[in-house]
Amino acid sequence: MLNTASRLESVGFSNIRKIYEKANQVKSQGLDVYNLILGEPDFPTPKLITASGISSINKGETHYTSNFGLIELRKAIAQKLKTENNLNASPEEILVTTGATEAVFASIVGILNPGEEALVPAPSWPHYEACCNLAGGTPINFPINFENSSFTINSDEIEKRITDRTRLIILNSPSNPTGMMLDYESLLQISQIAIKHNLIVISDEIYEKITYDEEKHISIGSLPGMYERTITINGLSKAYAMTGWRVGYLHAAEPLFNGLVRLHQYNVTCLPAFSQHAATTAILEAHKEVEEMRLIFNQRRDLLVNLLNQSDFFNIKCPKGAFYLFINIESSGKSSDEFVLDLLEKTGVAVVPGTAFGDFGSGFVRISYAAKNEALIQSAEKIISYLNTSI
Repeated sequence: MLNTASRLESVGFSNIRKIYEKANQVKSQGLDVYNLILGEPDFPTPKLITASGISSINKGETHYTSNFGLIELRKAIAQKLKTENNLNASPEEILVTTGATEAVFASIVGILNPGEEALVPAPSWPHYEACCNLAGGTPINFPINFENSSFTINSDEIEKRITDRTRLIILNSPSNPTGMMLDYESLLQISQIAIKHNLIVISDEIYEKITYDEEKHISIGSLPGMYERTITINGLSKAYAMTGWRVGYLHAAEPLFNGLVRLHQYNVTCLPAFSQHAATTAILEAHKEVEEMRLIFNQRRDLLVNLLNQSDFFNIKCPKGAFYLFINIESSGKSSDEFVLDLLEKTGVAVVPGTAFGDFGSGFVRISYAAKNEALIQSAEKIISYLNTSI
């Protein structure tokens, strides 16, 4: 019998994409669909960035680059990490990847040996668990707690799950799907656990520039004793509206870095040069554009939270980062999947079931507010009307 490798049986198709396809099906039947599914900014890539990419193509910069990435881009990233993240990074410790997605894949598969365990927050982006499974390892969930309408992590929940097989801890702050941010004290406690048990930390910081209420993003790699044991992952997709350019990066010190480069080399080789030139321009010059988009996300967050909280069904607190609301719908009496499908078919509002982010997401749905105000207003009205008439 002709089959793919058995390791692929450990991962399924993303439930986020499944509901996206269902929304397209409903739309094809003539119903207006309000797509609040994908984690993608609805803004065009800023013009100075696209102009840089077009200029690069016109110059004929369409060939291979170094496996590591263009040196000018790695220098810009290293300087950014020094000034913004308090990481004393050098360009020789930067690997440019095909989005943060590849950086996550390379880091987990490059670190986790078969039979070893990774501690993964739950609910979280499903790629973390999938990559652990593909590496032959075991993802062990620790909960993101939901108390008083807020999301928090208790470091004790991490430590009590550590065994002699535990190899790494995965963090994501600001968080997808909850919008939670880890403060200094929480990160310090986690760092002390990592040092005590000699663990590696993979820190996915892709939403770091999309924060609100004067919250300050902190990189765990900047904390005492964490530089050598942290892989810091980031990219340009979210903050710079560059999802299709596929530019991400990771930072790691030796001896971790060298192995991750080899995995990247045999998987991707390198990114297109024009994407890398555009990314260099973005990091060095697009500060104003990033701030303008952040302020709009902030306004949308406030708008959507205020609208939904007009219903007695909700008591939503504003998330501190990213562009998602992760809202509790247990009072509806429906499961997350039932709620999402029924809402879509009856109102055209498309959101993601919390179970797409693991079992800990049961009883929740994720709403992306990377959408125009009109769509958010109409969606909120439809959600409230649905709850009032269907529950």
